[in-house]
Amino acid sequence: MRPLVAERRYAAPGTAPSTGQAYQAQPQQPSAPAQPQVRRDPAPTRMAYRMQRLWLTPLFRVLVRVGIPGFVIALVTLLWLGNDERRAAMLARVDEMREAVENRPEFRVNVLEITGASPSLDAAIRDMLALKLPVSSFDLDLEAARAKIATLDAVENVLVKVGGSGALEVTITERIPALILRRGEELDLLDGKGRRVARILSRADRPDLPLVAGEGASLAADEALMLVAAAGPILPRLRGLVRISERRWDLVLDRGQRILLPAQDPVRALERLLALDKAEDLMNRDVLTMDLRNQQRPTLRLAPAALREMRRSMGLVTVENDL
Repeated sequence: MRPLVAERRYAAPGTAPSTGQAYQAQPQQPSAPAQPQVRRDPAPTRMAYRMQRLWLTPLFRVLVRVGIPGFVIALVTLLWLGNDERRAAMLARVDEMREAVENRPEFRVNVLEITGASPSLDAAIRDMLALKLPVSSFDLDLEAARAKIATLDAVENVLVKVGGSGALEVTITERIPALILRRGEELDLLDGKGRRVARILSRADRPDLPLVAGEGASLAADEALMLVAAAGPILPRLRGLVRISERRWDLVLDRGQRILLPAQDPVRALERLLALDKAEDLMNRDVLTMDLRNQQRPTLRLAPAALREMRRSMGLVTVENDL
């Protein structure tokens, strides 16, 4: 049996419902008058305008974005570090980390290697550095070590570096002795530029090097070497070179012979004398001094016995007893 359902029918406004009763429309209430719409001014306020202009300033943007955060961070850091205990703990931690890194095996120097130095110079460098190995490479002052080694007379150039095999590598360019400088009783070795290399005790220690003496001899070492090279034929008889008045050279030979060279172009004057000696066998005669200071008029000074013999035989060459 179907349940009874109340049916409700809707009718359009102003019509009666389906029940057949008349529908009376309710009177409508009059609506409220419309409020007038207020238009907002799109222009910003004076304060907003000023803030916009201020924000467009690059310096202000940097100050806001970087300056203020940085100031806050710095202030917090200073306040944190203001405590002595916290600061000491932080420094101790930093020291521990640094020592842990420095003491790692790959940063240890275990050996000192010196190349390019003679045995005596090698020993002098080791004594000067006085390294207590092994040592951390962070504890080595390479520039100070290089400067200290460079003070040695025998060292022309030096390179100091820490090698990859845990060795302190010292590469030496040693000065090569070229002359012996006599100053009183002292004998010093000089290189080709006149720089002191070392001291020797006896001339016999380096018989292969020419001897120079006189004031300013070391300053004219290059000229002395050119004279030695030009004196090839008489080099076995050469005993040394003497600097006279810091302007010219005298060549001292055996048998008491001496060659006085001019201040200007002495090598050429010596070559002319050697050419004359080759033609006239001049050096093997009883000649004490060959004065070439005046290249237009070379002068010979004979030995006393040869001078007396020349006087007896009415000498044929110009002879001067007093120069």
